[in-house]
Amino acid sequence: MKNQKIIPHLWYDKEAKEAAQFYTSIFPNSKITHTSVLHDTPSGDAEVVNFEIMGYSFMSISAGPYFKFNPSISFMVNFDPSRDKNAKSQLDEIWKKLSDGGKVLMPLDAYPFSKHYGWTEDKYGLSWQLILTDPAGEERPPIIPSLMFTGDVSGKAKEATDFYLSVFENTKRGTLATYPAGSEPEAEGTVMFTDFMLEGQWFTAMDSALPHGFGFNEAVSLMVNCDSQDEIDRYWKKLSADPKAEQCGWLKDVYGVSWQISPNRLGEMMREGTPDQVERVTKAFLEMKKFDIETLEKAYSGENADPKPM
Repeated sequence: MKNQKIIPHLWYDKEAKEAAQFYTSIFPNSKITHTSVLHDTPSGDAEVVNFEIMGYSFMSISAGPYFKFNPSISFMVNFDPSRDKNAKSQLDEIWKKLSDGGKVLMPLDAYPFSKHYGWTEDKYGLSWQLILTDPAGEERPPIIPSLMFTGDVSGKAKEATDFYLSVFENTKRGTLATYPAGSEPEAEGTVMFTDFMLEGQWFTAMDSALPHGFGFNEAVSLMVNCDSQDEIDRYWKKLSADPKAEQCGWLKDVYGVSWQISPNRLGEMMREGTPDQVERVTKAFLEMKKFDIETLEKAYSGENADPKPM
């Protein structure tokens, strides 16, 4: 996806590269675009992998067994028969490979909202929703991150998505379907399904009052790539709601969703720098909460500047 400002970031124990190789082998138009290793992090040496699935950018890291995937954030994959006559057979083939060694959450079947849909966890625990799109509906991209509001934040999907629409640019809401009366345990008027656009990218959200026992965590975060310090400061101020979660550009919003507010320049440094430059920049950002581009530039150039916590 061109000009993708918000990139899902996946946290693995040790399997980031293995998982990326798996995904890029089963989805079309997919590839690993960059790999690197961050040395001497709190998790030791951490491998970072950038990859694309169906043209949509992801980033992943192997950084220890601290966070586990769960279905509170999943990835909806659209297969559109109007664009690909083999959409259904392709969906079935990918479903089989994703489900192998994983756990089916909703069987591949006909549902009121789709003639062919299923929800599965892959062998790494990451959740996927595969859906045969209605060609008569408005076109959607192949990959859409999907948020499920559970537990303490169940019933807050509308409030949360309104908030995100107020924070980001190039936004709009698409569908908004709410639960009718008699949908217990779902409260009438809470969100059955909505999709919405942030920075030109589609996301979906729903409420679920069932006793799932899981919620948002750092295993899947949303990385926002920023062009300036002003932009970093603005997103940080609007989104950060838990000072204890602020570390290395990471924050948590009031609903528990993890975000990373990161300068585009940092990605350039990590891709293009010499090993010494990458090591200095890594040491600098590991001591930060909110990223400071000027300090990162000084570390990159080798100037003697102590990184300052923000």
